[in-house]
Amino acid sequence: MSVFSKRPFSERTSSWLQQSGLHPLLARLYAARGIDKPDELSLDLKQLLSPVELKNCISTATLLADILERKEPMLVVADYDCDGATACAVALRGLKMLGGADTPIQFLVPNRFTMGYGLTPEVVDLAAQQNPKPKYLITVDNGIASEAGVDRARELGMEVIVTDHHLPGDRLPQATAIVNPNQPGCTFPSKALAGVGVMFYLLVALRAELRKRGKFTAETQPKIENLLDLVALGTVADVAQLDRNNRILVSNGLKRIRAGVSQAGIQALFQAAVRDPRKANTFDLGFAIGPRLNAAGRLADMTLGIRLLLSDKTDEATELAYELDRINRERRVIEGGMQEAALAHLAEDQLAGTMADRSSICLWNPEWHQGVVGIVASRLKERFNRPAIVFAPADGASGEELRGSGRSLTGFHLRDALDIVSKREPGLILKFGGHAMAAGLSIRKADFEKFDVVFQQVANELLNDELLERRHIHDGSLDLSEFTPETGDLLAEEIWGQGFPQPIFYGEFEVGQQSLMKEKHLRLQLRPIGDGQLASKPFTGVWFNRTQPLPAKAKLAYRLVTDRFQGQARVQLMIEAHDEG
Repeated sequence: MSVFSKRPFSERTSSWLQQSGLHPLLARLYAARGIDKPDELSLDLKQLLSPVELKNCISTATLLADILERKEPMLVVADYDCDGATACAVALRGLKMLGGADTPIQFLVPNRFTMGYGLTPEVVDLAAQQNPKPKYLITVDNGIASEAGVDRARELGMEVIVTDHHLPGDRLPQATAIVNPNQPGCTFPSKALAGVGVMFYLLVALRAELRKRGKFTAETQPKIENLLDLVALGTVADVAQLDRNNRILVSNGLKRIRAGVSQAGIQALFQAAVRDPRKANTFDLGFAIGPRLNAAGRLADMTLGIRLLLSDKTDEATELAYELDRINRERRVIEGGMQEAALAHLAEDQLAGTMADRSSICLWNPEWHQGVVGIVASRLKERFNRPAIVFAPADGASGEELRGSGRSLTGFHLRDALDIVSKREPGLILKFGGHAMAAGLSIRKADFEKFDVVFQQVANELLNDELLERRHIHDGSLDLSEFTPETGDLLAEEIWGQGFPQPIFYGEFEVGQQSLMKEKHLRLQLRPIGDGQLASKPFTGVWFNRTQPLPAKAKLAYRLVTDRFQGQARVQLMIEAHDEG
């Protein structure tokens, strides 16, 4: 069952925000998202939180300054997703800008299919073979759970600097330095930094340290804020909570993209995605640009994506971006087949009457691709409103290990749930990590049924009917006068995302002509009804992945966007849900 409810807000706060000059609609939306003071509206870079409270950030910056002075070789060990790729590019570009032009700085990204996640001993052994052999390994978007890898590095005479944002396990690795807002004892006010955000903060502190050493002045210092387009992309694509600090980072990164001064690789990705960078918004980063970059790590090797982000040559960047676009199309085909098989399996469970009793979903198939399991888990979670974990063989259909990726609901902390499973059944999970909404793990193929049972027991204990109820939170109705392209443009310019949700409106419509696009998306003509009045003209509505028609009158939850075609701007309604109650 679905429940529709309006997001509450204070009329008084909304009026106060309006008086500060904010558009009335934005004032209402911001008040509903916890903005209660006009000074919180500023997303100026000067409002960023200081690196001082980010534990070990200042001391690690001092260490990096010493390494740069000594020109000791470094190697950045990245993760194979968009956050890891952008963090790697920020690290390499930033260190070169801050005096590392003559210092050997390389990067290495593990192959997810052969080496797994993070700084494993196998990755360390590979790092030690680089020429020149690195003296320091710098992890980005990983490392907080890499005890064995850090120990192996020390055996081989290399020191490790961990920069990460994931939740730590019971013990921290014995690294030379750890910068992570989620490590014990860190008082940094924002725990929502993505991996790329952590690396950017370390560069801010490094620049301050080098300035103190007289390497440059405030006027001549390198402009590391030029890297904020990369920070914005990694933050949004990693679905990081957009608290005010992250909104500042994302806002300033988007400004660079819109102004046409972003990295060549990001410009090329916009071109490959057929998106206008001058109108770039968080939706573009999360659903068009991020997936194309992620595709490299899912099906091939994220080295391709990092090369793109490090390229300053337009021709090279364009070629790499179109290769990523091709890989992303291949990913969609694989994902479609996996999703179809998963839904067929779950349909059998529904026929057997077992699906209704489940509060979680766990599936695996010997033919599934481990690079795409996370996306399929996300689709199943959205469709059934249950935490979902999807597994694939770690080393081909004949392998004995399964690697899984899970997605969760608000209120069910997935990593903590896996921690409970591991403590109840020691050895059942070979390894795991992640955070509240997403996590990865490995189990033995022979233990899948047992894992399913134990995880289901934990889910039953931690979830209740209210959490499992599909809730559609909306921002109320729009006036008929607000169904304009200008409203769509106004909304598109703002910074929406995880924790600061994109506005969804609710209203009644007269439903006109209905048809299918590509045999799977519903396209329809909608005339809003407001205060008993019918709008003078219909608007086009689109409901992705729905084929069933709507009745002649329908109450709908929707996003309002501006569609531009052949120079004309039109309102388009992106349907999210139908209130059948």
